Amino acid sequence: MTGYFPTEFAERYRALGYWTGETFAAFLPEAARRFGDAEALVGEDHRGAPSRMTYRELDRAAAVAAAGLRDNGIGAGERVVLQLPNTVEYVTVLFGLFRIGAVPVFALPAHRRSELVHFARMSGAKALVTAAEIARFDHRALAQGVAAEIGGVAVFVVDDEPFVDGDDTEPAVVAPESLAFLQLSGGTTGVPKLIPRTHADYLYSVRESARICGLGPGTRFLVVLPAAHNFPMSSPGILGVLWAGGTVVLGTDPAPHKAFPLIEAERVTMTSLVPPLAMLWLQARPGSSADLSSLALLQVGGAKFPAEAARRVEPELGCRLQQVFGMAEGLVNYTRDDDPEDLVLGTQGRPISPDDEVRVLDDDGAPVPDGEPGHLWTRGPYTIRGYLGGVDAASFDAEGYYRTGDIVRRLPSGHLVVEGRAKDQINRGGEKIAAEEVENHLVAHPAVIDAAVVAVADEFLGERTCAVILVAPGEVAEPPRPTAPELKKFVRERGVAEYKVPDRVELVERFPTTGVGKISRRELRRALAELVAGRNNEEKR
Repeated sequence: MTGYFPTEFAERYRALGYWTGETFAAFLPEAARRFGDAEALVGEDHRGAPSRMTYRELDRAAAVAAAGLRDNGIGAGERVVLQLPNTVEYVTVLFGLFRIGAVPVFALPAHRRSELVHFARMSGAKALVTAAEIARFDHRALAQGVAAEIGGVAVFVVDDEPFVDGDDTEPAVVAPESLAFLQLSGGTTGVPKLIPRTHADYLYSVRESARICGLGPGTRFLVVLPAAHNFPMSSPGILGVLWAGGTVVLGTDPAPHKAFPLIEAERVTMTSLVPPLAMLWLQARPGSSADLSSLALLQVGGAKFPAEAARRVEPELGCRLQQVFGMAEGLVNYTRDDDPEDLVLGTQGRPISPDDEVRVLDDDGAPVPDGEPGHLWTRGPYTIRGYLGGVDAASFDAEGYYRTGDIVRRLPSGHLVVEGRAKDQINRGGEKIAAEEVENHLVAHPAVIDAAVVAVADEFLGERTCAVILVAPGEVAEPPRPTAPELKKFVRERGVAEYKVPDRVELVERFPTTGVGKISRRELRRALAELVAGRNNEEKR
């Protein structure tokens, strides 16, 4: 074993040119050398003041942050939890940490004490960087509480300007195959695991993503998802855009009434969304007068994008669609510009690398034929071989393949169709129902923003289906909210088997989410079980 990969695989990836001598310590200085006075970053600072930086200015700001971190006791190899929103400080502090060879531990603004304590303890963090307040929550007090609970963790609050204009710092010399940072797993239960990514493996993914997505100096990329997510950071994201010489535009609110004017003002050419946001943008577009003509590409990823919604992107938003399916653990798939329309609309893309090894296996571990659903396992030049702290036997096999937890179909072209998660299957009296299939039908209704189909316990059938429908608030709903009978009739009329028509329909104005922003089926099931039990008790009285 060499570093984080077996020796024979590391040698292969080097020989093929996937892994190079590039590191994140030198990433921004090299970009500043290549792109100089081109605009690199547009956004707001922690005070809400507008900010614009060229590549040289961004590199200088990162060097200042690096000097401040160094002068406050942070050195090479030390882990630092980074919890900042989509402000310019997120980028400058991130590259300041890289510059001194420190290891960022990515946290999201939504994380609270339990998660932050876990991240800091598990990583052995020496510091936590945050803002005084994020989304009207006191993050200064939160960070101080975490530090008090653990001990030995310094707190840096960007509002206090801890990073003074000291002596410049030369970029650290770090090994390309050493640990670059720690990301978070995206599971829907429990506290996220920490994912070790190296400079070599992650930069290969960044470079290839930028190439596949056609990035260049004319790219103006809007970031409205949390910047620390793997998707807006590297697929191709912030890092891919800065590697290619484009401009990163940071948005603080993904809502259409905020994002659409920003696209117009900054002539944004590309952005990335998760499916619920994409569907909200589609719903809002007819009522907006914003000029979105500069927008050439909408990436949708993070979960399966229903084909019914995918079909609406080009005619309604006026831009191309690119589907993205990946995970912070590694494997990333894209649809390509030259893919036929049916693959762009109906698949979640194919892998980045010719050396991405993909297996689709049945419940017993045997390969399934192309076109048949099975469990996705993968390994490759940018997919981890274990979580921080060791290999999780439930997630990695003896050959180093990672079990993603996704149920997919692989087409002869190599494109993957995501059918759902391994546990997103409902057993209704012996009939197996894929939640994703029913959700795809439901979101075709014009008044449905998103849908989650979950199981509720039933004494007779074992499980029944309940469709939880995300709709706009009643006072602004356009078209009007659907009724439960209307939605059942709508699904039935789409020609599905009767047992797939939801037994129950609940309308909500928001979904509960996990700490990394994904729909929490666990929380939906818990809430629905309580609701059903309460109503049953009322009916018995």
